[in-house]
Amino acid sequence: MLHVEGLSRRFGNHRAVADASFVVERGSFVGVIGPSGAGKSTLLRMINRLVDPSEGRIRFAGEDVTALSGAELRRWRRRAAMIFQQFNLVGRLDVLTNVLMGRVATVPAWRSLAGLWPEDDKVIALAALEQFDIAGLAAQRAEHLSGGQQQRVAIARALVQEPELILADEPIASLDPRNTRVVMDALLRINKHYGITVMCNLHSLDLARTYCDRLIGMAAGRIVFDGAPEHLTDAIARDIYGLDSEQIADGVHAAPRPRLPAAALGEAAAA
Repeated sequence: MLHVEGLSRRFGNHRAVADASFVVERGSFVGVIGPSGAGKSTLLRMINRLVDPSEGRIRFAGEDVTALSGAELRRWRRRAAMIFQQFNLVGRLDVLTNVLMGRVATVPAWRSLAGLWPEDDKVIALAALEQFDIAGLAAQRAEHLSGGQQQRVAIARALVQEPELILADEPIASLDPRNTRVVMDALLRINKHYGITVMCNLHSLDLARTYCDRLIGMAAGRIVFDGAPEHLTDAIARDIYGLDSEQIADGVHAAPRPRLPAAALGEAAAA
């Protein structure tokens, strides 16, 4: 369980996040919504500790994340995997090696630097690629992939970290509608099949309502809404975005919430 308590971050005189407090239950899929500059990215980066809070505290399963440093902080970043809008792949390396980077914390440094990955780790990486129908691209250089394929590689890399929490910072912002759905389906499958908690920054209300079971709305650095998607009315959306709610959608219209095969859901329930 993730506890965020009075979290704030200032950059000079600008307060990017102001007094954010909430609790995220294990296994939930939380969408963080709001306009550009609302503080969504800063919030997720503070949880991962890529950005240090100016005030407040982050706790996960009773551990004070804000107090971690050194090896303990590296372990936390393995438990709380980040997925970025820009994919953050090494373009000149093949897809398999990019995914194996998610195993760096589990192998001696000399092995990863020399590219001498254990066979067990290669099997794990290939299995992750298979989950997202891109195992056939394992030998290709990452820079030759489409944006949607690169983001699926980034998600596979996060998955092989064996995280307890995935923090996705605008993972579909640069993708077309088809690849948007492919990537969001991949995140939903991780959430339902493996029971991994997902927090995902999104601009589109259509997508947020379709995929998330809870929404946190931010405006000017503050949390102004926290609840189920069905409780996010058009009036609240206008308050968050300062626009007509019809203007907020990014051209990707809501589809029925994806359903996973019964077998996959059964496995998740049994896990």
